Amino acid sequence: MTRSTKAPRHHPAVTAHLEKRAANIQLRVADMITKFAGSVLFVYIHAVGFTLWMLFVEKSPWPTLTLVVSLEAIFLSTFVMIGQNRQSEFQQSKADHDFVQQELELQTNTDLTRAIHTMTQELHRRLVQAQGQGGTATETPE
Repeated sequence: MTRSTKAPRHHPAVTAHLEKRAANIQLRVADMITKFAGSVLFVYIHAVGFTLWMLFVEKSPWPTLTLVVSLEAIFLSTFVMIGQNRQSEFQQSKADHDFVQQELELQTNTDLTRAIHTMTQELHRRLVQAQGQGGTATETPE
């Protein structure tokens, strides 16, 4: 048996989100920074870097390191907020799409229910009419 090499299908909101992200270089850079900042490698690099800095570069209570770490925290928190805003936008887009699809499905179901009701009434009318003419329910009127 062979497996399909077809790309997996995604929700239309996911596809639109991925296309938007891929088209904007700022979003791609922000994604790369956020991905790296959320990795264990980032933690290890910083642990080693800070240790080396504290042992070999600074002699007093590390004021420069404190400044560097504070600035880095400011920028990283900004990237986290950018990511959260994009995630929120994506979730809203997906929710909007799902709402529209559910409304269309509801409308289709309502239309089908009305059509079935109309056909049932017409069948009932024809059966009652056929019985009133002295025929049986299984006979067809000529």
